[in-house]
Amino acid sequence: MFLSRIVLRDLDSIDSPASMATSKKVVTRDEWERKLRDVKIRKEDMNRLVMNFLVTEGFVDAADKFRVESGTQPDIDLATITDRMEVKKAVQSGNVQEAIEKINDLNPTILDTNPELYFHLQQQKLIELIRMGKINEALEFAQEELAPRGEENQAFLEEIEKTVALLVFEDVKNCPYGELLDVSQRLKTASEVNAAILTSQSHEKDPKLPSLLKMLIWTQNQLNEKAAYPRINNLSTAALEDPAI
Repeated sequence: MFLSRIVLRDLDSIDSPASMATSKKVVTRDEWERKLRDVKIRKEDMNRLVMNFLVTEGFVDAADKFRVESGTQPDIDLATITDRMEVKKAVQSGNVQEAIEKINDLNPTILDTNPELYFHLQQQKLIELIRMGKINEALEFAQEELAPRGEENQAFLEEIEKTVALLVFEDVKNCPYGELLDVSQRLKTASEVNAAILTSQSHEKDPKLPSLLKMLIWTQNQLNEKAAYPRINNLSTAALEDPAI
């Protein structure tokens, strides 16, 4: 990202014979790597970026080891990560009521101030009842707990209707809303819970590293319109690949 920004700024100052034969300017590997070496990034900044990722994603053991090895202090108590991960694990396992209780133990204001999150947890609880085949209990729960919320919120009502529709189909795979029973739905709800807890702790709800990688991809795509240059196609290796000229 840093390198792409610098090249975008300095591109007009690069004169290359090869650029005369194409509609784009050509940046050689030597020139690109020279600019890369000129970019100075403080180790402390990199360490904070890593710690931010570990804390946000809940890797408490890794965060503690990194704290010891690098001297980088997390901006929240690492003990709270364990609590947050227990809540997330409960949702991912389908134990929604347990998750709700753990959230209230952690911070009772989270659900009080976030009606959308509470609704999605209740919706997930309904989904789990349907998954277990507890039809009567699911209908009763939908009528008593979710229906009143649907009367107050059109978006909630639509979600309730989609969820209850699962009861109409004997073969859920043929239901238009069968994806609600996929593990991905649990993960979606768990991610929403994770973000809400982080926000309540005055911490960013999303790690910075993925955002920087997205910015890198965007910057490279913008630069592609102006120049041929060694770019990173594989984010896991960050290897530079020569441009096709």
